[in-house]
Amino acid sequence: MGCNKPGTGKKVVLAMSGGVDSSAAAALLKEDGYEVVGCFMRLGSEDPDEIADGYDNLAAQSCDPARPTRKHKQGCCSVNDAADARLVAAVLDIPFYVVNFRKDFGRIMDYFVHEYNAGRTPNPCVRCNDWLKFGKLHAYAKSIDAHYVATGHYARTDLTDPTRPRLLRGIDSAKDQSYVLFGSPRDQLAHMLLPIGHLEKAVTRQIAENHKLPVFNKPDSQEICFVPDNDYAKLVERRTPGGFSPGQILDSDGRHLGQHAGHQHFTLGQRRGIGVALGYPIYVVDKDPVANTITIGGKDQLMSAGLTARQTNWLIDPPLIWTRCQAKVRYNSDPVPAEVRAFLAEDGNEALEVRFVDPVEAVTPGQAVVCYGEMGSELEQTVLGGGWIDAGVRA
Repeated sequence: MGCNKPGTGKKVVLAMSGGVDSSAAAALLKEDGYEVVGCFMRLGSEDPDEIADGYDNLAAQSCDPARPTRKHKQGCCSVNDAADARLVAAVLDIPFYVVNFRKDFGRIMDYFVHEYNAGRTPNPCVRCNDWLKFGKLHAYAKSIDAHYVATGHYARTDLTDPTRPRLLRGIDSAKDQSYVLFGSPRDQLAHMLLPIGHLEKAVTRQIAENHKLPVFNKPDSQEICFVPDNDYAKLVERRTPGGFSPGQILDSDGRHLGQHAGHQHFTLGQRRGIGVALGYPIYVVDKDPVANTITIGGKDQLMSAGLTARQTNWLIDPPLIWTRCQAKVRYNSDPVPAEVRAFLAEDGNEALEVRFVDPVEAVTPGQAVVCYGEMGSELEQTVLGGGWIDAGVRA
């Protein structure tokens, strides 16, 4: 009977974060007959107490299910999370390893700091997926002759046609994470497994509880793993001493309204903590990192009719003519009706342009735009591709 399971004889490297999603994914993969190898990515820590606690004691050790779970630290990929992942692997009786990506993770932190200093708003979670989970981890999987890399993301792959694999949105629209996977190389989709993408979150937790996994009720991480206190500006300032300086707060006519402590403290669309009160709602509508100024204005000044993006990644053949789609400009927003086309920028690099059917608020340079098939079409759930927003086109 076991030989009829889809994964029989196939090895899969599973990125285990110590959370309920990747833990339930491990259980499902094992049930399907895969040879599951659990891997926790050691990415580094800003907490010296955690470093002293020792990731190294976790690596290549036998799993001890009697070892108690530790108090969870918000974020992901902490030593506590590694301990939780190790316990889950013990319960499921699968091998577990800690892979040391700390040096590689420095690239993500450098990117994060550079983007803020350049006046953009970065998305390190997308970069982590591109560079590590479906970059370095794929290389690791290949080195141990694994057929697949799997994660606990709420997204799906359609491998019906192995010559044209597709990345799809997760069934649970409230948890869909296809946005953060848009940068996965097209030729790797056939080697990607997303075991919980067809589930709703409540069902995932129930699966974990049914398998007696100790993390079944563990809270979801809400913060960037290397910014556990959620104070992005403090991290950027600490890593770029002298990079912050006071600057002017301007209105849209260039009039001086006040002073700020550094443009890195602000992002487009920000409403709170600006330091200026005009008696009506105001927002950050522009930033100039060279002049070190921020501009404030009304909500109408945040609206964009379209955008341009660079560093594109297409999971279909790039559309060279305007093609109807749905476009998503930030992780926590819904896709909106739009048109997209790919083109070559003046510098010879690939780029894309999006035109929205209706203006969209706070299109933010540094964030990703991800395009899906047109609503109502057979590709409605399919990720077409995306890129990193270069500029919005004012409505």
